[in-house]
Amino acid sequence: MTDSESPGPPRLLPDAVHKAVGPGTALLRLETTHAREGILDGAWWPRSRDIGVELPPLISALTEHLGPVARVGLDSSAWDELPTRLTVDGRVVHIDSFPVGDDTVLVTRGERDHFSLLLVPPDTAPDAARAAMARAVRADNVSEAGQILIDLADVVGDRPSPPSPPD
Repeated sequence: MTDSESPGPPRLLPDAVHKAVGPGTALLRLETTHAREGILDGAWWPRSRDIGVELPPLISALTEHLGPVARVGLDSSAWDELPTRLTVDGRVVHIDSFPVGDDTVLVTRGERDHFSLLLVPPDTAPDAARAAMARAVRADNVSEAGQILIDLADVVGDRPSPPSPPD
């Protein structure tokens, strides 16, 4: 292996709290401490249950901040269809189906470096989604993904989200 092929040092979570996103990019927040003391490392709010549309921007965003993503674990019951692999930015990413619940995404960088993300349901109202994502990335968060969503539903009630504009 040449020096140009050897992996660089592992990347830590980013220091930036917010980054503007353009259309078609993933709605993602990552914990902003290097210590990774919270239960969750971040939060993702996909726009639909179409994994082929939603997962590539997430993987691209994670790769930008964390380095190459090797695997993503999702609950197959939460998605329209779940392939076993996707090619994103020229790299094959393996998709594992786990009964982790439809509120969690497990991301593997390298062989053993795992990240756990809150998965905010696509039909969540914007204010509720932002609140859930903010809570998930707090360094002192001790709530699991499912509990964050339950607590949030109790606070905002079961209001339906406004309808999406027609395509």
